[in-house]
Amino acid sequence: MAELVRPEADFAVDRPADQDETGEAAEEARQLLAAETGDVEAMSVLGAMLLRRGDLDGAEPHLRAATAAGDRAAANNLGVLLHQRGYADEAAGWWRIAAVAGSAAAAHALGRHHRERGDEPAAEYWLRQSAEQGHTLGAYALADLLEHRSDARAEQWMRVAAERGHREAAYRLARALDRQVTRTGEDGADNGVESDEAVLDEVEQWYRQAAARGHRRAALHLGAILEKRGELKEAGRWYLTSAKDGEARAACALGFLLRDAGDTESAAVWWLRAAQDGDGNAANALGALHAERGETQTAERWYRAAMDAGDVNGAYNLGLLCAEQTRTAQAEQWYRRAAYAGHREAANALAILLLQVGDTTGAEPWFSKAAEAGSVDAAFNLGILYAGRGEERAALRWYERAAAAGHTEAALQVGIARLRDGDEPGAERHLRCAAGGGSAEGAYRLATVLDARRPPEPAHELGEPVREKAECEEWYERAASQGHRRAQVRVGMLAAARGDVVEAARWYRAAAEAGSRNGAFNLGLLLAREGSEPEAAVWWTRAADAGHGRSALRLALVYARRGELAEGQRWADRAVSLGPAEVAERAARLRDALREELSA
Repeated sequence: MAELVRPEADFAVDRPADQDETGEAAEEARQLLAAETGDVEAMSVLGAMLLRRGDLDGAEPHLRAATAAGDRAAANNLGVLLHQRGYADEAAGWWRIAAVAGSAAAAHALGRHHRERGDEPAAEYWLRQSAEQGHTLGAYALADLLEHRSDARAEQWMRVAAERGHREAAYRLARALDRQVTRTGEDGADNGVESDEAVLDEVEQWYRQAAARGHRRAALHLGAILEKRGELKEAGRWYLTSAKDGEARAACALGFLLRDAGDTESAAVWWLRAAQDGDGNAANALGALHAERGETQTAERWYRAAMDAGDVNGAYNLGLLCAEQTRTAQAEQWYRRAAYAGHREAANALAILLLQVGDTTGAEPWFSKAAEAGSVDAAFNLGILYAGRGEERAALRWYERAAAAGHTEAALQVGIARLRDGDEPGAERHLRCAAGGGSAEGAYRLATVLDARRPPEPAHELGEPVREKAECEEWYERAASQGHRRAQVRVGMLAAARGDVVEAARWYRAAAEAGSRNGAFNLGLLLAREGSEPEAAVWWTRAADAGHGRSALRLALVYARRGELAEGQRWADRAVSLGPAEVAERAARLRDALREELSA
């Protein structure tokens, strides 16, 4: 949104050097005596002093007298006086006389007069006269006029005014340069990193100059630059300066800085101040703070305040709050309100809500709208939606889109699809993204890809294997440490292969306790080899009860060796039914043998 700019001054008064308060009254008396003797300069000075003080009636006769005697400063000041009385056209006449005589202040005032009347060519002429004579307000007004016309020369004169100490010019110059850098980044133009850094340094310099002169918005932007750079202490000082001058956005930003530093109570004070001044972001922050404390009614009140301030996040947050309280109908209402206003995450949340109640037809367009607006989660959810319908190609397109934006689970799905299509390099690339993003399944599948292409281990010349940990093992271990059961079993197998029984047992046990049948089976094998067959039988029983045929066969053998033939036959029957074929065949032979033994 464009920012309204309030000029620092209106029309300049040509006046003598400032006096201190003590000497001003004496100086005024001295000038009055001189003026009464007909001293033109004294008349002009006295008129300026009275005008500056607001005594228009006292100033006017002295200024008229000095103007009649040809004093250009008096002519300018008479124009200012008449303008203040509402006689703009008469004021312009005197400004013209003063400007023609060389008064830069009068040229500035005359330029402003013409611009107010829509005569831009005349305005530009007189403002340029003023600016070229070194008048700061003239340079700023000329820059403002040229900028309004999108004239490239505006920056030159804005810079002149800024260099002469005009704080609004410094601020606007910084904003213009800041937008240039932003546009360069958005367009993807490569003007050189060093060039961009130089411009950013200049942006900061101008913000700093304007902020030091009391420009509250400049202080806000300077704080944001410093915060982004990690200079939080100085950023906080500028936010505080701006906030104290009434800038609600700075108060809000200061609140977030304090919250991140752990001072939630002080943060709430500044958010409250900003929210009361109409800052929707601060109202949302207060709502979130109260929601975290379980104060849902207060949270709802602040979310509504944010919405009333025009912040669509307020409606979205109200939807989240209602959804948490299972007030589904109200959640849908608020999500819809935010979604219709263009809030992409609200559109995604609305689609999920509709999907949960079985309205797939209603959900799809909202997922699409959110995804097209840039919601990564919505793109992933569309992939799930299409995959559920069996539309694999459409699903993959959305998974790829979400994966390109860094969505971990989407990268996993793309990796799986690439593996299915035989594109191992593409699969590996996406699985690495998924694994690197924290996906345990991604780490496991990446490990299996790397494991499959691992060459046989070289043998030591004395016949002992030389073994270094392969990359696939590192990924298996990462997945295992995240609770991935198949990875835990695989890590256990690798540990057992290198003779580390304790490590193998640890991982098998972790997998088994999490419900892995293979983990329980392998743990049983390890325990049996170590002479702990009773404990092994406990784990095989758990695995067999979960449908693991090999475990059932092992139990049949254990009970047969113990002489508990009926129990052995029962587990052999179970193994036959569970399979696989090789296990079923062996179990059938054992069952038949036990049956013969029992019937003998």
